[in-house]
Amino acid sequence: MREKIVPVEVTPEMMQMLEICKKNKTINPELYAKYDVKRGLRDINGKGVLTGLTEIGEIHAYNTLPDGTAVPCDGKLYYHGYDVEELIRGFIKDKRFGFEEIVYLLMFGELPNKKQSDIFMDTLARLRTIPPSFVRDIIMQAPSKDMMNALSRSVLTLYAYDDKADDTSLPNVLRQCLQLIAQFPLLAVYGYQAHKYYHENGSFIVHAPNRELSTAENILHMLRRDSQYTELEAKILDIALILHAEHGGGNNSTFTTHVVTSSGTDTYSTIAASLGALKGPKHGGANIKVTQMFDDIKKNVKNWNDDKEIEQYLSDLLNKKAFDKSGLIYGMGHAVYSLSDPRANVFKAFVESLSKEKGREDEFNLYSRVEKLAPQIIASERKIYKGVSANVDFYSGFVYSMLDLPVELYTPMFAVARIAGWSAHRIEELVNPGKIIRPAYKNVAVHKEYIPLDERK
Repeated sequence: MREKIVPVEVTPEMMQMLEICKKNKTINPELYAKYDVKRGLRDINGKGVLTGLTEIGEIHAYNTLPDGTAVPCDGKLYYHGYDVEELIRGFIKDKRFGFEEIVYLLMFGELPNKKQSDIFMDTLARLRTIPPSFVRDIIMQAPSKDMMNALSRSVLTLYAYDDKADDTSLPNVLRQCLQLIAQFPLLAVYGYQAHKYYHENGSFIVHAPNRELSTAENILHMLRRDSQYTELEAKILDIALILHAEHGGGNNSTFTTHVVTSSGTDTYSTIAASLGALKGPKHGGANIKVTQMFDDIKKNVKNWNDDKEIEQYLSDLLNKKAFDKSGLIYGMGHAVYSLSDPRANVFKAFVESLSKEKGREDEFNLYSRVEKLAPQIIASERKIYKGVSANVDFYSGFVYSMLDLPVELYTPMFAVARIAGWSAHRIEELVNPGKIIRPAYKNVAVHKEYIPLDERK
């Protein structure tokens, strides 16, 4: 076992330095309006500023009237022009897993025929492996309490295992991306097993992936001690992977992929940067906050069927009196969607079925009540009437809980899906090369004269 490193404590001197830093780094927020700065690359209405073109993912949340007015509508999500809801209905009708086909669609821009699908499935199955020495020397020897950091470290270390790591030609990048897509489930699951073994004195069980199983099935097979799972469990995890695989080019982690790719760097550095972006609680970690919030609701709301009691709790959330005092109802609202998030709509029917299989219908009913009541409370308390609806994070944490996925793997499961979208966007950036992405910042500092050290106060 590795020796634990004693963390350096924050000293009083550091706190004094911090106060100097805050004093000299604080920018007057009025200057953003004065110089018409699109802070966070968003316009005054919160919509993203156009920074590029893509054919991979499209979010549709508004209809445009003849006079140019944008009117909120039920949200739609498209992958290369295909409605994701229709794709999932097709997979359900055909009684097959669809994530691998979605990966193909995102990567190559069209749906595969039967022969192409078989070849692609076989390709991913062959690539779904990592060297035993990598598990022993990297994953087991330096386990991390944070699985996203562990995943990033594994990706960066895989650079050393690739003789063509710096080759950014399209054939090589395609090979690297397909390898990472196939390897991510192993890196996530084995990283968690190492964490349990080292930090919680658990047992380290490694189930090799089964070449005959889908990505979703393999995750449950590798994660569970007995490798057992139901058809419904695997199906709903497959749907979760599909819904998280891509979300337009403007989300934080995918934009990171474009920015870093434009610099000409290698695939491993690019994906590690995207993982760092996804790790943030405002992005990939949001479903954990939803789960924690509902744990608090269950403790403080005595009657889960009493709308008035639930409404009071939600009001307390908005007024910073409950849970983490942030003033937020996690899982409600979205930067783009208004009336509805199609991913949440798709999820809900399957969540209900899984809750029946798991005997957790009371919890599902609580989620449904909060989903119904929260928009009303938000409209009343915040005077927001544009439409607020449940987003995909609202239900995904509950799904992962019912699948017995550990909380530590919630965000890595997002990454296991989104690596498909990142890979597609990296290749799109390389196929359509341009200048390095370099946003501008307006400097508002006052120019100063140099003062000798002995004369400074």
